[in-house]
Amino acid sequence: MEGLALHEKFEMEALELLNSERLLEKLVFGGGTMLRLCHGLNRYSVDLDFYFIKKIDLDKFNKRFIDCISRRFQITDAAVKHFTLLYEFRSKNHPRRLKIEIRKQLKPLKYEEVIAFSANSTQQVLLKALTLEQMMKNKIEAALNRKEPRDCFDIEFLLRRGVKIDINDKTKKQLKDRASGFTKKDIAAALSPLLEISDRNYYYKNGFKFLVSQIGWLVPF
Repeated sequence: MEGLALHEKFEMEALELLNSERLLEKLVFGGGTMLRLCHGLNRYSVDLDFYFIKKIDLDKFNKRFIDCISRRFQITDAAVKHFTLLYEFRSKNHPRRLKIEIRKQLKPLKYEEVIAFSANSTQQVLLKALTLEQMMKNKIEAALNRKEPRDCFDIEFLLRRGVKIDINDKTKKQLKDRASGFTKKDIAAALSPLLEISDRNYYYKNGFKFLVSQIGWLVPF
């Protein structure tokens, strides 16, 4: 866990730098790292994911972003991809590289101002982030489109925070099948490195039975 704690400090340093250069003004923070830093998600997450909220000059933004990051960190990858802007960089003070991905496609998103913070850092950053309701929609879509246990883990976290699952019965059944389809080996491989020991033991024993129980009775058989 010590390496992940250091990496989370790295994440906060990067957010603070981008905020100081006003590069976060046109971005909305999302993904698992947002849930952890802004809402206390009980798993570590190692990448920073953003969305553009308005149309901008991508070439100018990309240049500003690279200039900003390179003043403090060593960039190891920077690419303008079909759907995203991708950056990867490292710091002499941290053991692993940090990746930032920004989705280029504009789409309606619900967001709010929140504070990102970490017990592993003294920094706090005010930024725009997806609402929990928007994150539930995004995580359900992700869970159905890829086989990643962390998506079901995050959906359970959102359910425990009181966020409702607002999908039709067909999608509920698909989500139930996805959540109940992971083996103990799947869950251990994907989540054990990211969880404290108590949560690790719980999910190895129970899997996603909480999520299945929450949606199971709503699904027609």
